[in-house]
Amino acid sequence: MNRWISYALVAVVLSAGAFFYQSSQSRDLPNFGMAEAQTADAADAAEVDKSLVVEMALGAEDAPLTVIEYASFTCPHCRSFHENTFKQVKAEYIDTGKVRFIYREVYFDRFGLWAGMVARCGGAEKYFGISSMIYNQQATWTKGENPGAIADNLVIIGKTAGLTGDEIDACLQNNAMAQAMIAVYQENVERDGVKSTPSFIIDGELVTGDQTYDSFAAILDAKLAD
Repeated sequence: MNRWISYALVAVVLSAGAFFYQSSQSRDLPNFGMAEAQTADAADAAEVDKSLVVEMALGAEDAPLTVIEYASFTCPHCRSFHENTFKQVKAEYIDTGKVRFIYREVYFDRFGLWAGMVARCGGAEKYFGISSMIYNQQATWTKGENPGAIADNLVIIGKTAGLTGDEIDACLQNNAMAQAMIAVYQENVERDGVKSTPSFIIDGELVTGDQTYDSFAAILDAKLAD
C-alpha cells in the first residue's frame, strides 16, 4: 500500500527553538518538530527563501510531454519504480526527447528530508546519480540503530558519489535550505493534490501507484498521441 502524506509531519520549526538530533559525528540535523506540528505551518514559521530549491529535471526542455514524479526516498514503492520502471522510461522516452521528467521530493519523515539534502549536495549534475544510490541502498541506509547512524549512512553514500565529508556536513546543517525544501514541497503537493507516493502528474493528469513499465508506457504513448 502506498504511503499517505501526513500534514502533521510536514509542519516543522527549523529556526529558533528547533529540535535537532546529533549523529555519531556531532552533526546537527534538521528534525521534524512533532509538538510544533500541531500548531505551526512550515511556510509561516519563518522567512523562507524558496528560490534556494532548484527543480531537478531530466530531458529536453522542449519535449512534447512533461512528467512530474512525487516520491519519497524512504518509500519502498518509490524505490521499486526507480529500480525497475524508471530505467526503461529514461532510455525510451526521456533520453529520446519525448519526455521532460521532473522529480519532486516528498518528506514523510526527517530521514527522507536528510536524504534529499544529501542528494542535492552535489548540485543538479550529481542529483540523479546520488538519488539512484539512495534508492538502491534504501534497505540498508534506513536501518541505522538511531537517527545519527542513519545520517552517517547517508554521508557514506555522499562520499561514494565523490562529495567530501565537509561538503556533506555543510549541506546537512543548512537550515535555510531545509526550510525552503519543506516549504516548496508543501506548496507543490497542495497545488497538485498529491496524497501518496509515488504519484505522477502526466500532462496535468494525476496518476498514482508503482507503475510497471508497460502500464506507464501506455499512458505516455496515449498522451503523446493526443
